[in-house]
Amino acid sequence: MTSVWDYPDFDAHEGVHLFTDPASGLKAVIAIHSTALGPAAGGVRFWHYADDARAVTDALRLSRGMSYKNAMAGLELGGGKGVVLAPRPGETIADAQLVAFGRAVESLGGRYVTAEDVGMSEARMKVIAVETRYVSGLPVAEGAAGGDPGPFTAHGVYLGVKAAAKRGLGTDDMRGVRVAVQGTGSVGGGLARLLAGDGAVLTLADVDQARAERLAAELGATTVAPDAVLAADVDIVSPNALGAILTEASIASLKARIVAGGANNQLATREDGRRLHEAGIVYAPDYVINAGGIINVGLEYLGHGDEAEVMARIAQIPGRLDQVWDEAAATGDPTAEVADRIAARLIGR
Repeated sequence: MTSVWDYPDFDAHEGVHLFTDPASGLKAVIAIHSTALGPAAGGVRFWHYADDARAVTDALRLSRGMSYKNAMAGLELGGGKGVVLAPRPGETIADAQLVAFGRAVESLGGRYVTAEDVGMSEARMKVIAVETRYVSGLPVAEGAAGGDPGPFTAHGVYLGVKAAAKRGLGTDDMRGVRVAVQGTGSVGGGLARLLAGDGAVLTLADVDQARAERLAAELGATTVAPDAVLAADVDIVSPNALGAILTEASIASLKARIVAGGANNQLATREDGRRLHEAGIVYAPDYVINAGGIINVGLEYLGHGDEAEVMARIAQIPGRLDQVWDEAAATGDPTAEVADRIAARLIGR
């Protein structure tokens, strides 16, 4: 039996916690990567995995990404992630499982602060909050920090896409720029609407084909199959679904000059960041460009500022991307490695 210490994605995590609750059927992982800058903050996702090892790997990768994301966003928060395992694809999480997960979070005494991620919602975070105070992303009054992080993530990704266009295409005027958006949920759909407002030419894809087609009809976009979107003949590819989609094979098929999207852990392996670099593709490291959501719920939890402060901090995302790209240009190193290096310095690793 493989120990968690032997997992390739174990990165001196401070804690990896496994929870079960037979009464509700809860089976969950909470990974705490670092609390150097503050409590380990990161959302919880409800997802079906082919086996338990993949769920643990996802928690390890995502929690490390949250450490780096929160550090690069200038938040007084560390990095953690929760994963609740769905027994079958498409299954809906029960309230009893949410309550049990809340008890699990509470048992960690504030070392981990949870929030909304894939398969969750504001309403579900309210159920979790019945059992723990260590939760963010709850419904808030208009103008306050907090609530659904999706629109804030989408806005930050939109600003990052424009910064990437300026870097890779020489302009941030999106009129006529061809963008393929993978994933049309809260983040991808919000991004697509913002880009359509700027006159971008959109190609959309989603595992929920009907959802992609509805959004395409709304925006005057076209759709392609999910397995074809990365190879679309466009200027920019924006991954906004699940991670590990940038592989040796998919990178070789890219026609776009830029990859900039909100999905977490887009690179399947560290080597894939170098493959993008060697192909001359401008890559926006995911945890830098997609920080808008955690900025929103992080400031809610910390009690720092209001929605105006959230938006002001999200507006700094293009500058952080420029810092990464500038250092990459100066050193000749891949942007993914440069971003990791900067973030690791910030958390003292």
